[in-house]
Amino acid sequence: MFSPDDSIVAIATPPGRGGIGVVRISGPSASEIAGKVLERDAPLQPRFATFLSARAIDEVIATYFPAPHSYTGQHVVEISAHGNPVVLDAIVRCAIDAGARLAEPGEFTLRAFLNGKRDLIQAEAVGDLIAAATPLQARVAFDQLEGTLTRRIAAIDAELYDLVARLEASLDFPDEGYHFIEASHTAQRINGVIEGLDQLLGDARQGRMIREGATVVLAGRPNVGKSSIFNALAGHDRAIVTEVPGTTRDLVTERIDLGGLPLTLVDTAGWRATSDIVEREGVARGSQARDVADLVIVVLDRSEPIATEDEELLEQTTTRNRIVVANKSDLAATVRVKADTTYDADRTYDNESPSSHSYVVSGFTRTVDTDVCVSALTGSGVSELRKAIVAALTGQDSLRDTAAISNTRHIVLINAARACLVAAHEAAAAEDTPEEFLLTDLQAARSHLDEIVGVRTSDDLLEHIFANFCIGK
Repeated sequence: MFSPDDSIVAIATPPGRGGIGVVRISGPSASEIAGKVLERDAPLQPRFATFLSARAIDEVIATYFPAPHSYTGQHVVEISAHGNPVVLDAIVRCAIDAGARLAEPGEFTLRAFLNGKRDLIQAEAVGDLIAAATPLQARVAFDQLEGTLTRRIAAIDAELYDLVARLEASLDFPDEGYHFIEASHTAQRINGVIEGLDQLLGDARQGRMIREGATVVLAGRPNVGKSSIFNALAGHDRAIVTEVPGTTRDLVTERIDLGGLPLTLVDTAGWRATSDIVEREGVARGSQARDVADLVIVVLDRSEPIATEDEELLEQTTTRNRIVVANKSDLAATVRVKADTTYDADRTYDNESPSSHSYVVSGFTRTVDTDVCVSALTGSGVSELRKAIVAALTGQDSLRDTAAISNTRHIVLINAARACLVAAHEAAAAEDTPEEFLLTDLQAARSHLDEIVGVRTSDDLLEHIFANFCIGK
């Protein structure tokens, strides 16, 4: 951990050129260091913007926030200059010459946490808000910054605290002939706390997807329309589309915002056996991409018979989170009956059900049910595909902006607290269970909740969390 007694400095605005840039100084000597940078003997007036010159570097506006009424809880001076990296770097060097040191990533927010200006949930939300790429990501992060999740955790912890206090009182007065809470009532209240955690976890899958995004891979044999569907979802012609099989030979990726859900969309080479060394490498990369994808979209051509490559892909993705899409709904549909002991020859039939392909394998009919039927050419069904993607990734038909929990660290700890409470509930439901057994599980559950908000947090965890922040925040 870095010493909170140092005065630190960093550029607080994003890299690059702009109309304005901000240099932030925080620490016990922030005001004195700013005075040397600005060549000003008179102290800055608290919470007033002062127009000054910074060592003939630039004309600036300096604002002084005395402790504890600042972002970090320490003395803070923010120097606003023209957003030229050369100018801002010069101001930072002057501050370092005057006694400051360059801040580490996230150190300003770390000091805000250490000084009680933010709990750990809110501190992490600062990083999420800065990193937000969609409006929904920003909304969820801001709600957590405002303390939405903190208040819900606090209400649950308050209930646990009361239970622990009553059970400890029963232990302290064992000869009084009564208990401060009955075992049946204890079990009932523990169950209520578990229900509160379950409500939080109910939105966890959606919240995590909103925060972290997902990777969606399109797979299919050549010329089924993967690239056309890729372009339709991306909203522009990102992938090359031709009638020549094997046009896509490498992974093509695009970041998209699907109704607030940040996705990395991946188009892959057509799945088939090939002697072309370049195409073969592309097919292998597509297979690797499917293995790590959050969702696989298997594309079939409903205007053509089911092919061996289709069967192979369907078999390989059986256990994966997937959507099976029948493309080219603007064309007549067909199915294929494969030759076997029952049928002497291949035959093609009109398909009365546009959402399935049926074919015979070894004497029995197999039906491939497709989740969505689309036409990448006309755009028909693309909106339904978008909804299906959201449902497959989040378990919800549409995204809501009320997901209180989105951070994997929080989800893991809430699940751990829930496991402790389940054990406590089982113990309370049993006859003649000593209070010590319940207390052990309840206190363990509280410890997990404390770790979420940062009441109990190791230095290593703090360094890991704040190391992912940008310098200057």
